[in-house]
Order: sequence, then C-alpha cells, then structure tokens
Amino acid sequence: MKLLRIHGPGKVALDDVPAPEPGPDDAVVRVEACGICGSDLGYIKIGGVAGPGPDPLPLGHEFSATIDRVGHNVRNYRPGTRVVINPLAGSNMIGNGGDTGAFSPEVLVRDVDSAAALFPIPDDLPFDRAALAEPLGVGMQAVNRAGLSPGDKVTIFGAGPIGLMSLAALRYRGFDDIAIVDLSDNRLAIAEQLGAKKTLNPTRDHLWEELKTLHGTKMFLDFLPMNGTDAYIEASGAPTVIGDIIGQAGPGATISVVALHRDPEPVDFTMVMAKQLTIAGSMAYPENYGEMVEILTQHDLSPAITHHFSLADIELALDTARDPNVAGKVMITP
Repeated sequence: MKLLRIHGPGKVALDDVPAPEPGPDDAVVRVEACGICGSDLGYIKIGGVAGPGPDPLPLGHEFSATIDRVGHNVRNYRPGTRVVINPLAGSNMIGNGGDTGAFSPEVLVRDVDSAAALFPIPDDLPFDRAALAEPLGVGMQAVNRAGLSPGDKVTIFGAGPIGLMSLAALRYRGFDDIAIVDLSDNRLAIAEQLGAKKTLNPTRDHLWEELKTLHGTKMFLDFLPMNGTDAYIEASGAPTVIGDIIGQAGPGATISVVALHRDPEPVDFTMVMAKQLTIAGSMAYPENYGEMVEILTQHDLSPAITHHFSLADIELALDTARDPNVAGKVMITP
C-alpha cells in the first residue's frame, strides 16, 4: 500500500510499504478521512518531529476509520465498527514519530483493548466530520487549560484549524463572548459560521481598541485601563503575539498557549508578576477523548472543512493547506 513519509526537510513521498497485519492484541483500520494538521506541515518543513531522523517519518494522525480486522485476543472491537482514533494512546504515536501514519489506506493500531485508542462513532456522523475529533480535542484542551468561569470573555489568536476548534469547544462549553483574531479573512469567515461574536483582522482593524470596546477594560495600578478579556487562547504561533497579550492584558487574565512556538521568545515577567497573569501551556487532549465524539454528534462543524483530496493528490493538498487565504481544514480520503 501507499504511505506518505518524510524523507528530509521539505521532502515527502508516497512510499510502497507492506500492508499491516494485526498482532493478537491489535486492530487494522481502514482509513476513511484524515485531516492535514499544522504540525504535519511543520514536520515536513524541518524534516521530522524534531528534525531529520534515521528513518522516513510516516504522517497523518487526524483520522476516522472503519475497523477491518482484529487480532484473536481483541474482545472489545469488531470488524465493521466505525471509529475515531486517539493517535497518541498507548505506544502507538500514529503520525507523530511512530512507525505508521494515516495518510495511507490502512493503519495498525496496537493493544486496542488496553490502550483506549478507538472510539466508536454513530452511523450518521460523516467520516470527514468525525476526523475533526483530534483537532477538536486539542482545542478543547486549550479551553480547559484556560481555567474559565461562567460568563468569562475570551479572545482567540489564530483562526487556523486549532483556533477554530477552540472556538467550537468554547461554544460547546456555553461561552458566547468570544473574539477571534487572524490575518486571513477566509478563516475569519469560517469563525463567524462557527459562532464567533467578533472577528478581527489586525491589518485593518484597531485590534486592542476593538477588544476594549467588546470586552471592556480592567484597571491596572488604579489608573491604567487595560483590555478586559478574561482569557486568551494563543493558537497562532506568531512570534510577537504572547508579548503583545502580556502588554495589553488586564490584571488576572490567563493565557493558554496551544500554538507551537519553535523559537524562544522574550517574556516581560515584570508585567506577568505585576498583573498577576497566568500562562498555561496546552498539549494534546482532555482525559475524556470520547467527549469529542459527543460534541461532533451534537454540533455541525463542517464549515471548518474546506477541501477534500485523494491520497494521490497529496502534494496539491499540502500546498492548499499551507495557504490560509484558501484553506480551513483539508481532508484526505485514501
């Protein structure tokens, strides 16, 4: 079968590899849809998870599938079951440094009874929408790490797939006073469809003045009116954003950092201290991965999906995903 793998910085290929066979505790699933993640594009750029490794790196971890065959010890899953997959569960690390990836027709999932990697989905949930479970989990974890209270006002920086899924998670949690910031009007339009109260493009909007109008102000040192947003979700990865938030945030605000910042950035810890800000890192998913299935069955997040490609057109799909003025979530159907 074909499997997309990285062979060095900027170099990918659809390699011919043997089709997987399950061990006694494993399952082989037939991939139905797999989204292109920003981390996939980052891995390609640098040649691996943290740079080039000794072997080609398989890609693809945001996927839905149908169980095709299982090992003789497997008790909890049967062929034909429609599922989404936690790619990091157990020792799998699918598409994230492991030996298999979901930009392929089939994927081996190891130790399925003990690893809590497979989550059944309803028959009426389309596979492409189901494949949003993984990025939705990343967005939900960013929301959880923000430590929100009912009625809090939130600003998301970055309307890429993770920012959009953070928005969806906030709406599911009952928050509606949400602003989202991006340089792409295309992605901001998607954010409006997913329920953002305010969309802001810093190339034309007076960002912090608009946020003060929307979220009010909080006084710092009794005489400086700062922005009244209660929590910020940093999903852009832009190098100046965290510093800008620290400078503009009001006292007691929280910054949940879910974007990957590969290079160190200066932090004004005097302001962090004086304003009593909280900076929380966010990684991977909530403990209850099955919650993502519940959200996807109750809420139509299909506006986030803008393109579908076959595996044979993966190069065009990757180029499309790299252009924020064109793409939201790009799906591959192997």
